[in-house]
Amino acid sequence: MNIRNTLPTQLIGSLISASIVFCALVPARAEQITFSKVQQEQQVTFNYRWKDHNNTEQSMAFSLQNENIFERFRHLKIYQPKFAQKSILRNIKKQLRKEKLPGVNINYQQSQGETSIEVRGQDEKQVALAYAKINKIEQQQRELYYKKNYYQAFTNYDQSTGIKVDHRSIADDSVLDLKPLKPLILDQVSIKNIRKVTNYVLGFIQSIPYATLEDRMTSSGAGFNPPLKLLWENQGDCDSKMTLAVALLRSLMPRIEMVLIYIEQHAFIGIAIPAKAGELTINHEGIEYLLADPTGPALLPLGKLAPESELAITQGQYVAESYYARQISQE
Repeated sequence: MNIRNTLPTQLIGSLISASIVFCALVPARAEQITFSKVQQEQQVTFNYRWKDHNNTEQSMAFSLQNENIFERFRHLKIYQPKFAQKSILRNIKKQLRKEKLPGVNINYQQSQGETSIEVRGQDEKQVALAYAKINKIEQQQRELYYKKNYYQAFTNYDQSTGIKVDHRSIADDSVLDLKPLKPLILDQVSIKNIRKVTNYVLGFIQSIPYATLEDRMTSSGAGFNPPLKLLWENQGDCDSKMTLAVALLRSLMPRIEMVLIYIEQHAFIGIAIPAKAGELTINHEGIEYLLADPTGPALLPLGKLAPESELAITQGQYVAESYYARQISQE
């Protein structure tokens, strides 16, 4: 993956000089002027007022269905390795009862709370084939478990590994829930102007109060809020705000290509639109993405990142995940 930064080269020469330059360019802080919600029998009505990066007051009011807010990701829980392994093993046993392995006996051995599968047989070839089959079943069941529970195996830029929330799947399954916001936002900005639409969304999400991100490599999803829960609680960490941003942008512009970007203790997005002078981009899988940070509290428009985020991008200390439209018909 390559990066392109159209800022003057002296701004990226060293961490010290970059810090000095950016101290003189501190962006305005997001301001959520008011927030309220009214819960009724079938829906919740939300009211927002905030100031955007031009210091212009914005407002939006919309209603969302109670069922979508409270039921959509009701089963989303913190990843627990032991519980996950038990569930996966249970499904492996079910599958092996359906798919008999000829010429071998299967034993389940327990040691210090861990269960292993042992295959015994007279023919070494049959034993080897049985182990290969079991490994394949285990991989399939693990992937199914992750998918059902919105988990994802994740490798960080430093090659450390862990399990995190599958933010792309959460965003996909939130797009339709956010449809009530589409006409309201497009009343304010033209769909023909992707920059205006995106900056409006960024300002709205940046103004929502920030919650500190737990370490995504060890927290197993603790602290993450899916998009509608984030709106309900009126707060979210950077992973949560990133997910809300791409889901809302997907709802507004179904064909737009985006990328989710992870750095140490932070996350933001990229959008496949042309950059202007002085804006930060990355090239991922042959596509140029203009970067944007929906987290706040800094009011950063398209193409601008905080100094620490820009430094991580410049040094290649990030992971990018493409986020393409799953269903064009959502428009």
